[in-house]
Amino acid sequence: MTDFSCVIAAGGENGGGEGPDALRASVASVLGQSLRGSEAVVVLAARADAPTRTAARALADSSPGRVRLIHPDPAARTTGALRNAGLDAATGRYVLVLTPGERLHRHACRNLWQAGERSRADLVAGRWSRTVEAGGKEQEPSWQGELYARSRTVARFGDAPGLVVRDALVTGFCLRREAARRHGLRYEEDLAHGEILFGPLAAAAVGRITLVRRLIVTGRAVPDRARDLAALVEAHRRVAATLDAHGLPALREERERAFVRDHLVPLARSFPRLPAGRRTRVAATAARVLTAPVPQELPPLERVAATLLARGDAEGVLTAAYALSRPATVCAPGVMGEGGRLEWDDRCPVDVTELGHQYRQFGGARLMNRLTRCTAEEGRLLLEGRLVLPPHLAPDAPFTATLEFRARGGARAVAFPVDDVRLDGNGVTWGARADITRLLRPVGIRDTAWDGRLTVEADGIRSVSDLFGPQDLVEGAVRFAARPRLGQLAGDTWEPYITLKDHLALRLTARRRPARTTRRLVRYATHFRPARKAKLLARALRKRLDRYRSRSFKATTYNTWLTRLPVRRGSVVFESHMGRCYGDSPRALHEEIRRQGLKLRPTWSYDTSPAGFPADARLVRRWSWRYLWALARAEYWVDNQGFPQHLRKPARTTYLQTWHGSAYKRMGFDETRVRLQNAPQRERLQQAVHRFDHFLVRSEHDVATLARAYRLPEDRLLRTGYPRNDALVAERTRTETEGRLPRPPLAGALGIDDHKKVVLYAPTFRGGPAAGGKQARLRLLLDVREFAERFGDTYTLLVRAHYLEAARLPLCPPGTVIDVSRHHDVSELLALADVLVTDYSSIMFDFALLDRPVILYAPDLDTYAAERGSYFDLREKAPGPVTATQEELFAELAEVKKSDIRHAPQRASFAREFGGYDRGDAARQVVAAVFTPQGASRTAVFTSQGASRTTDHDRQGAGR
Repeated sequence: MTDFSCVIAAGGENGGGEGPDALRASVASVLGQSLRGSEAVVVLAARADAPTRTAARALADSSPGRVRLIHPDPAARTTGALRNAGLDAATGRYVLVLTPGERLHRHACRNLWQAGERSRADLVAGRWSRTVEAGGKEQEPSWQGELYARSRTVARFGDAPGLVVRDALVTGFCLRREAARRHGLRYEEDLAHGEILFGPLAAAAVGRITLVRRLIVTGRAVPDRARDLAALVEAHRRVAATLDAHGLPALREERERAFVRDHLVPLARSFPRLPAGRRTRVAATAARVLTAPVPQELPPLERVAATLLARGDAEGVLTAAYALSRPATVCAPGVMGEGGRLEWDDRCPVDVTELGHQYRQFGGARLMNRLTRCTAEEGRLLLEGRLVLPPHLAPDAPFTATLEFRARGGARAVAFPVDDVRLDGNGVTWGARADITRLLRPVGIRDTAWDGRLTVEADGIRSVSDLFGPQDLVEGAVRFAARPRLGQLAGDTWEPYITLKDHLALRLTARRRPARTTRRLVRYATHFRPARKAKLLARALRKRLDRYRSRSFKATTYNTWLTRLPVRRGSVVFESHMGRCYGDSPRALHEEIRRQGLKLRPTWSYDTSPAGFPADARLVRRWSWRYLWALARAEYWVDNQGFPQHLRKPARTTYLQTWHGSAYKRMGFDETRVRLQNAPQRERLQQAVHRFDHFLVRSEHDVATLARAYRLPEDRLLRTGYPRNDALVAERTRTETEGRLPRPPLAGALGIDDHKKVVLYAPTFRGGPAAGGKQARLRLLLDVREFAERFGDTYTLLVRAHYLEAARLPLCPPGTVIDVSRHHDVSELLALADVLVTDYSSIMFDFALLDRPVILYAPDLDTYAAERGSYFDLREKAPGPVTATQEELFAELAEVKKSDIRHAPQRASFAREFGGYDRGDAARQVVAAVFTPQGASRTAVFTSQGASRTTDHDRQGAGR
């Protein structure tokens, strides 16, 4: 008896038409297993074609001990019957079924066997991937990450619901052969895609199930959902019936939603690539087999697509497919339903209010422009289409339109007049005849593709839209002569086509012999041996140049050579939040230096764009050579986060670290993450912190937490408070004497009505920066759309994401929700806000200085405190109520005046404890202590008792 029997059924009636190459690939993966006790059981149908039979016999003859060829009863014609014959013929302790084309990972059988023997489980399952592109790119289903996050054994399949909610057991699992026979597990012989049902049946029948994190199978084919829709639906129904039979209605509901997402939505997305006749047939099949109601918990566009499929509306599904790939585009006219809800259209009353299309305006909304005709007429390109225009978007003025083709990747564009433009109900119908032969004159090199779009203008407002069409819209015979500026040898024919993004475009092709010959010669000249060597040389040169531009090379050059340059007296390099904004305490110090008229030369670093940074300062991009030059020659470094750790501070440079907030969560060497790092990593952090000559603190809490966590000596601390908070102290004084009105100028710039209160929502940082230095996309814990519906008449919500993250905000009624994440200075937002909602962000320590209501929305407080660690009990010392649910938060907002009075003593105590040194003169104190001649040599360090002593930095070598 072998350890593993791998059953491969070939030639079944509903097997999908796999050929001999697919069979060879599957058998080869079995023979290549590191577990030598594995065999391939090839079950060959009587109806298999000659090449497949020949390949099967050759495989069996080449490896007689490990490949067995089974010829079942001729009546076994379906794939299910063939697999059952393979199960009967298997001799291994474990049995695994492969579809031809699927390949086992080299150690798949060993990993499954070891897991089964160790856990004594009857079913062992692992990850699998499928081929998603013609080039053979492999991709795992997104839901596998959670299901196989860790290897584990469960007593029953309900403890791992993902096994049956998704099609997790279509491949990549094995059964103990004795258990399969004991439970009578068989494939349904009348069911195509019977593997969808067999896996859940096996999981429900056996006892222990082990899940392993290892990749087991690759090369699974994506099902042809347009062809096999009826079979997929039937398999899904039988799985749902199995869940009902086991008393698991909740899992059935989850599977209904998963089936829509995994099969119906991808089917709808494929409609633009299907011919018109096939779209109609698929829609008719869907109307016949999709009888169950569409789950209401789905996102709106997925619900729309599934509803239209179930109704057999082929044209509607085509529109929904475009909307699924572009959710921000208005693709349907919309109908206002009960309670002010927006429905998709009058034929599909699905609630799509959360898309926010009802709040969009003409010119600011992306509108779907559906091409209805693309043909040739009298030597010109004839285009006709219809632009979706909901009634609430339609302007009163008449329309004009222009058809434009723009060179892809370039700035050149050619416009054509559109003579036929008319408003047609809830859309704009248009037609144009473009003489592209005469007017469209490409160079012929690097501008061979031109994308079409339509510009509709009314009352000076323009709306630009791409031309959407299915892949079969353009007839193959639609071609036009081309006249490139380089002559006919560069190309001679324009061909309209539909891009992979379903948009109309033109491409310059070579159809006549001279142009074809020229292109062949050009290809030969760029691909024969000398050209290939030249390309390799150019590639090597680019790699070398990339190395010279890399941060590691720049850091080495800076530390070795640039730090030897003499210091430029009076030069100051400012940086705020790693160059992402012009704000915080570095900004306050810069403006104080400017106010005092000190003769210093400021330089500001920016990360991506210099917009918003001061015009009177020198601006350098972070990590550029100019940035490194400025740092090497600066007399002062000023930042609130940390200049790059790999850069050494020159010996005669003074580094002022203003820091960016008091600490609730553990920081520095107190963090578990840092404590678990190796010694070199901790040493790098320590060296980076040792660069600080001055470190600002705003209370003794900072001394006990931040200073201790970063191991800062006493003589580096400046007990002055944060310069950024001077504005908040001044704002509180102003409001106590003059009242809240007039509001700061920022309110007018943001369009906030005077009668509305302002709520600032500023959650803490919860992750890391995304790859490539981009901001990580953040899904907010607060449902801002629900906030807008409940409080939009009385409050404006300002959303401020962490500077390393970007918030995803839905479209809400105008004036209710505003994203202020890109606003440079958060102090201006705090001064404007009437209420602060946050979780664990240090922004609460600053806002407490204003003595305004603070509400903490912390649904995961206990988990966060346990994982990250904290310096105090937030519930005990919070400056306001701590809410755990959104309903609790909304209840506090509804009674914010009562909450304000109730928590006033607690808020005052919080401000005294965590902001004791914020007295409104921090910027003046810091400038006097660090930048003036008196303070540069002997810096006053304020102790907790209020006395002061002096430290000579020249004598101690800590500064210059």
